[in-house]
Amino acid sequence: MSDLLERFEGFIEPSGREWQLLSQLDPAKLPRHIAVIMDGNGRWAESRCLPRVAGHREGSKAVRAVVETSARLGVPVLTLYAFSAENWKRPASEVGTLMSLLEDYLRRELHTLQENGISFQAIGRIHELSPSVQKELRDVETATSHNRGMKLVVALNYSGRLEIVDAVNRIIASDRKEPITERDLSENVYTAGLPDPDLMIRTSGEMRISNFLLWQIAYSEIYVTDVLWPDFRPVHLLEAVLNFQRRERRYGGLRPASVANTR
Repeated sequence: MSDLLERFEGFIEPSGREWQLLSQLDPAKLPRHIAVIMDGNGRWAESRCLPRVAGHREGSKAVRAVVETSARLGVPVLTLYAFSAENWKRPASEVGTLMSLLEDYLRRELHTLQENGISFQAIGRIHELSPSVQKELRDVETATSHNRGMKLVVALNYSGRLEIVDAVNRIIASDRKEPITERDLSENVYTAGLPDPDLMIRTSGEMRISNFLLWQIAYSEIYVTDVLWPDFRPVHLLEAVLNFQRRERRYGGLRPASVANTR
């Protein structure tokens, strides 16, 4: 049995679809960074004649499943798009519920993060969140800062365009005289120091990026699934990773055979 399969013993059924997918994965070709747009909570609830908050609560189960599966796979970085800067337009009651669920998740899952050696980081305009949410985020970041396993990044009050604006303003504030370069931007975005996403997953079948990691996903492979976020489970993540491994990444270049044909 491979080391990868051993990591999933007791977590998934040996005879299930997940095990079949795992046996096909190449541990040497895992994404260094997976980014996820978690979409479909509202539609999941509405299809069951439930209030939207029920979809958000159910979505927290998917978060736990994806975080643990990614950590067991050995993915270095997982970024989850939890709350966009545009989400403030939603009803105040829904926003309040989302923030309460976030605080509950942080308190409830801290032990799991520690147990799995996962470090936590929040990105976005965190200073605009309520003091209680900011405190919970800081406490978890501090408590997990020495962990050396997977990095779990949660995007909150996040906007890809605002991230670029903030990065440019940081560069300007440093009194830099030379022209700004790509490296300067990469060193000043919220994810500075982390690899850019190799794979971006979007649930619920929507074909848009939704202002997420605009700078970082220039060469990301995009995988869209019709599965609504509350229904997203380990099997769906493994399907996405296997699909990623079957793609040929050229970064704007040519396949080796195509290069040979041009000589």
